[in-house]
Amino acid sequence: MRKNFAISNGILILFLLFSYTVFPQSTASPQLSKFQIAAPQLDTIKTIWLYLPKDYSEEKKFPVLYMQDAQNLFDNETAFAGEWAVDEFLDMQDAEVIVVAIEHGNDKRISELTPFPNEKYGGGNGDRYVDFIRETLKPHIDASYSTKTASRDTYIMGSSLGGLISFYAALKYPEVFGNAGVFSPSFWFSEKIYEFAQQSQISDKSKFYFMAGDSESPDMLPDMHRMIELLKEKGVEARQLKWVTHKNGKHQEATWKAEFPAAYYWLLQNDDHGKD
Repeated sequence: MRKNFAISNGILILFLLFSYTVFPQSTASPQLSKFQIAAPQLDTIKTIWLYLPKDYSEEKKFPVLYMQDAQNLFDNETAFAGEWAVDEFLDMQDAEVIVVAIEHGNDKRISELTPFPNEKYGGGNGDRYVDFIRETLKPHIDASYSTKTASRDTYIMGSSLGGLISFYAALKYPEVFGNAGVFSPSFWFSEKIYEFAQQSQISDKSKFYFMAGDSESPDMLPDMHRMIELLKEKGVEARQLKWVTHKNGKHQEATWKAEFPAAYYWLLQNDDHGKD
């Protein structure tokens, strides 16, 4: 971790662990359901939140968006500090997408969502987590629901450590995850993420939506732009990239909630990709 990473340890640990506060009333959409599935790669049982579109039917096929930290996406009752309201937004749009959101592992969150260890915070079991999605969860979803299975129709998204692991998954398995929403990514966690990106063969069909707030840690925006420049130097084209600085955006759900609609439109609805 570089010396100028200036976020207090107390706040950092809260956002890394997301030990959530319970709110009194559920705000979840009727389109949501939950199920549990064995995750042998992680030696645990994972709870999955499933959003099906209003017009879901076996007669048509739908793209799939995989998201991290399910507790924070749909329901104030389980969210750490307010929800993203993903379900409310998609309901309003009559969106034709299936969302598969994975609950974080509480005290195992750091371990699961980091592909490389950090000297101070540990972690580094992200490969097992990504393999769970790729080898177990996605095959189950594709077998159980009417999905478009190609990489161009498969999206992965998350924030903070969830942004880090989503980006990593899209780099490592572009044939599975063709598109990534990378919100406030914790690239600071290990310098090896830059080395991995430099060594990766990035598909000319992959798409990346980056965003971060200008009121996060001092290193957040420089780290994000460093990664974007690395991708551009590797030949990733403008049509494959979008990056946004959220004015007054902090490292919190309110910022990610505000940015989700734009990321959704660009990744899933817009074929004309590139920076504004």
